[in-house]
Amino acid sequence: MSDGRTPAQIEADIVRRRQDLAATLDEIGVRVHPKTIADHATASVREAVDRTVGRAYVAVNRAVSDVRSGLVADDGSPRMERIVPVAVAAVAVVVLVSRRSSRRRRK
Repeated sequence: MSDGRTPAQIEADIVRRRQDLAATLDEIGVRVHPKTIADHATASVREAVDRTVGRAYVAVNRAVSDVRSGLVADDGSPRMERIVPVAVAAVAVVVLVSRRSSRRRRK
């Protein structure tokens, strides 16, 4: 059964394997520790929120650019034929909302 190793080599191999096993167990202990799990979950949520916020920013930026391109000519001058109807509609919405809220207060 001798593989040509001396007892000192065998003992050194056992010591090395014990150290490797201890390091592996320490790593497993860190991975399953509740704080490590909570930190990982927090980081995952943070990444998901950052991705969502980034996508929302891009979508809003695109929408604003689309609206701006509809209301401003290529040379930067306002397109009054488009701005006036939008402004009138906005004022009408504000008036309707304010009337509704004043009616609710009276009741």
